[in-house]
Amino acid sequence: MGLLELTELTVQYGGLRAVDAVSLDIPEGAFVGLIGPNGAGKTTLIDAVSGLVPSSGSVRFAGRNIERMPPHKRARVGLARTFQSIELFDDLSIRENLLVAAEGASWLSMVRAPFWPSRSADAAHRVEQALASLGIEDLAGRMPDSVSLGQRKLVTVARAVAANPRMVLLDEPAAGLDSAESIELGRQLRQLTTDGRTVLLVDHDMGLVLSVCDYVYVLEFGQIIAQGSAAAVLQDPRVVKAYLGSEAAAPMESVL
Repeated sequence: MGLLELTELTVQYGGLRAVDAVSLDIPEGAFVGLIGPNGAGKTTLIDAVSGLVPSSGSVRFAGRNIERMPPHKRARVGLARTFQSIELFDDLSIRENLLVAAEGASWLSMVRAPFWPSRSADAAHRVEQALASLGIEDLAGRMPDSVSLGQRKLVTVARAVAANPRMVLLDEPAAGLDSAESIELGRQLRQLTTDGRTVLLVDHDMGLVLSVCDYVYVLEFGQIIAQGSAAAVLQDPRVVKAYLGSEAAAPMESVL
């Protein structure tokens, strides 16, 4: 039994099936990739897993059916995610941005802080752990607008980790990065599973996904067309056709 199990997951917008009966199984502690051409339905799939869009089919997390849960309850059971857009509080330091996520931004967290200081101490500890896991401890006191795009991407991942989830869904974390930044990002992301977390990495950067993931699913037109190790996916003619337009095109290694 996987930590995250999708069975016939479907998202439909009118006559368009953005995600079409997708089934996948992600074991606990795995680093799994989901790739596909632009418009394949990758972000829609993790939106459905997160509870942000209506879907049909089954979503099981840690043995529980969560498809009827709203997003905040899915987060409480240990499912966190990042978004393509980087939305940090520019008037807070990077450490303070993470602390908001670790404590939970609600009136209740503010009211109880003076009475349960141990909760605040625990949140602060998780923030330091998240910073360390992504290798960005030296950025903690800086403001978001003073660091590079690649560093801001790592901060958004650390913010998700600070909430102490069992699994993190990463939506296009390499978007806007050059090759060197993408390689460094992948190296840092790999640390998440070393720390015991499960990761689903969604990205169009095949070089990133295939270099860091244990197992890869390939999505096209909302359907899974291939799955397996990076080596197996690279050799699959359906993947070659999806990315390069022809089964007779150059080897997939040429796009990495």
